[in-house]
Amino acid sequence: MKLLELIPTKDTDPQVLERIKWFGRVHLGKGIIIAKDTPNFVGNRIGNYDLMPGILHGLTKQDYTIEEVDFLTGPLVGRPKSATFRTADLVGLDTVTRILDNVYEAIPEDESREIFRTPPVLRKLVEKGALGVKSSGGFYQKQGNKICVINPTTLEYEPPKPLNLGEEVEKIAKIVDVKERLRALYQEQGRAGSFFRQTILEMLAYSARRIPEIAENPADIDRCLRWGWNWELGLFEIWDTLGVESVITDMKTAGIKIPAWVEEMQLSGVSSFYKQHETITIPGLGLGYIPLETPKIYVFGQGYLPLETPADEISLAQIKTSPQRTLWSNTEAALLNLGDGVVLYEFRSHGNALTMKVITGLLEVIDLIEKQDQILGLIIGNEGKNFCVGLNLRDDLVELDKKFQELIQYMYYANKPIIAALHGQVLGGGWELAKTCSQVVAAAESNIGLVELSVGLIPAGGGLTNMIAVADERAGSELPQDIWPFLDRIFQAITSVKITNSAYEAQNIGFLSHDARIIIDAERRFYIAKQEVIRLYNEGFTPPPIRSSIMVLGNSAKARLEQNAYNWWQGGYMSAYDYHLIERLAYVLTGGDISEPTLVHENYLLKLERETFISLLAEVKTQERISYMLTHKSPLRN
Repeated sequence: MKLLELIPTKDTDPQVLERIKWFGRVHLGKGIIIAKDTPNFVGNRIGNYDLMPGILHGLTKQDYTIEEVDFLTGPLVGRPKSATFRTADLVGLDTVTRILDNVYEAIPEDESREIFRTPPVLRKLVEKGALGVKSSGGFYQKQGNKICVINPTTLEYEPPKPLNLGEEVEKIAKIVDVKERLRALYQEQGRAGSFFRQTILEMLAYSARRIPEIAENPADIDRCLRWGWNWELGLFEIWDTLGVESVITDMKTAGIKIPAWVEEMQLSGVSSFYKQHETITIPGLGLGYIPLETPKIYVFGQGYLPLETPADEISLAQIKTSPQRTLWSNTEAALLNLGDGVVLYEFRSHGNALTMKVITGLLEVIDLIEKQDQILGLIIGNEGKNFCVGLNLRDDLVELDKKFQELIQYMYYANKPIIAALHGQVLGGGWELAKTCSQVVAAAESNIGLVELSVGLIPAGGGLTNMIAVADERAGSELPQDIWPFLDRIFQAITSVKITNSAYEAQNIGFLSHDARIIIDAERRFYIAKQEVIRLYNEGFTPPPIRSSIMVLGNSAKARLEQNAYNWWQGGYMSAYDYHLIERLAYVLTGGDISEPTLVHENYLLKLERETFISLLAEVKTQERISYMLTHKSPLRN
């Protein structure tokens, strides 16, 4: 988790606090909150309060089933899949009980103290040893291939019950934008909307009443929930989303206590906790530095104050509040001005996939920056869940791959530095795109891999060409016996559909170069990438030489790779079609129909990739795999 709460005392040297803040952020990748020395501090005080209404509804009142509570407190409302009861199982029911007992005793003045009283059913589960995932079960228990749920009355496990929340909530759950989804749920008149309104109003009011007791401002509470509990939006961001005025009115109607500072805020005409940026109009292309007003947060007794943001973090969300920062766009991508002559290409396609518009847009943008003297270089990145999950399988893949190969060659030999800023999943074509860049800045927890075999294809956007070149470079010679270990390691990673657990692991395999910049705090990736653009430009960046002499190992190496795959197939570790795909992969990795180790031009290998890719697209089992992936979002092993 990203959250790190620091609690200075009156005796803490401010320099020590600043040093620990810096170390925690830069070297541990944490988001820092300065908390007060109150019971459970900020994250656990508010986060555990949030768990309790669902637990009480599911265990004590039993007006909603455990399954319904978890549905209503999970991704539907922008929170993790573990929701309420699965989160408790993960934490451990004994630990949850100790947390509740501790905070209940420690907050005698809290007007909502009773909600922290441990429910009798929870104590009974702990007494019988049902502690969650660290024991034989908790609220949930796996029985064979089924997940069963505890019956709060009998304390026996039963098959899950179907949800009884109405068809309207199913439609709401399909709304992509979390803010729009929350507004729709708040207005829903069935059981789902009733649960959400009741619990969110209590949560919002409780959090507001804890200011300034546990935190100085709403932003610190929101950050604790986003960084420590993995919420998409914090509570006061949700309050703004639902409408401050209407929420206050609903609280009064429900008889919920509203803190005086919120009522004073309302009387003063302030209608939001967060104050967004103001746009700044400037003439021309605007490639210099464009100042942006710092976002502000309403603070009790002080009005709006700037929201503290580290100087070495760049927020694309903030950049986009100024229309002048958008230099070019289509419906699925945009070019943003980061200032100081550096621009960023942002994917905006569904899932940040490589679509025809994303690819042709990037070709157009590279052409633009090559013609603009005031542009030093380009960053490719975004603030989505993942950097890129590969080619869009719904497009015409023959044409898409053709255009993609054109793009990666254009990028590789571009006259200005192009930096990939990676985070989350970087899969298939997303990795091929990044590998083509002049430099990579990767968040340490990036998950990188070539996964095309899972949809019946091989990498064909220069990925295999790049990996063959990597094997040659790491070998340090053109001798087959030196190249073989590196080629075999790459083969193993691709055939096992390996997705790395970290950027460091990606370096070991060869997915990232040894000089890639790996950073612990993903929020710093755009800032570091910007510095890399400026550094490379100032050093006199020139494109790399044409790769006209790549050593491929030929038929003997292909036979060795195929023998390994044959053994896996005969051992029952893969299907016959998996074996066929791996044969085609080995064919390309060793240079096609070449009898002995030979130096080849990169264009030869790119052509080999593409021809093999197109031939596989025509095969029925590949088509079945693609269709299954699009329908079920999981691979088919046919």
